[in-house]
Amino acid sequence: MPEYDLSNARWRKSSYSNGEGGSCVEVADEVPNVVPVRDSKVPGGSVLLVGAVAWAEFIGAVTELGGGARVLK
Repeated sequence: MPEYDLSNARWRKSSYSNGEGGSCVEVADEVPNVVPVRDSKVPGGSVLLVGAVAWAEFIGAVTELGGGARVLK
């Protein structure tokens, strides 16, 4: 897998994050072919790179679950 420079990435937190230190993830947009995902409580920590197609399928599946699912918007 190629390396990605995420030093200038624009991270966004889940719209369901309440700012009280809950379990939230952030994703970065505009990175070709992948969706970088990180723990919002540890922004300098590890980043999981998920293929863009796999991410879209994941979001689709979670969205289908409805009520109890929390989707990044």
